[in-house]
Amino acid sequence: MAAMCKTALPGWRVLLCALFAACSTSVWASTLWLGVVTHVSDGDTLWVRPLGGGATHKLRLQGIDAPELCQLWGPQSSTALQVLLQSQLVQIQSLGHDTYGRTLAHVFYQGVDVGGWMVANGLAWSYRFQGQPGPYDAQQAQAQALRRGLFSQSPALSPYAFRRWHGACP
Repeated sequence: MAAMCKTALPGWRVLLCALFAACSTSVWASTLWLGVVTHVSDGDTLWVRPLGGGATHKLRLQGIDAPELCQLWGPQSSTALQVLLQSQLVQIQSLGHDTYGRTLAHVFYQGVDVGGWMVANGLAWSYRFQGQPGPYDAQQAQAQALRRGLFSQSPALSPYAFRRWHGACP
């Protein structure tokens, strides 16, 4: 793309085109689309059928970690996501895929970031990776301070710790 820009565009437009080409692999790599939620598997996994038709996509909500279904607060987390989104039109920002083949995505319902909503209501943790702060740490701190949902009982065991101690749910 940058080579095409150099030959087709003069002056400052070359720089602008090169900048666009560099960004296309990072910021512009995410894809926005609309779909209808057809199924909720648990508190951070759902299935969405594109509005224009086509195959249903299995999505993992980016930035959160919901309790396992067999874990305390797991059923409540899953039910809350299902009540909120089942059969609803959502906007998806696809970000890539996880190791299980699920599409990693931010999901928006009526303009609200669903991942942030789940954490703010004490239905999931803000996902931390390699010691880095999670994207919803502020919502989690507020939910903890207000003792919402899974943070109403102390100490709340993260799904990561739960899986390390008990393994995956059957």
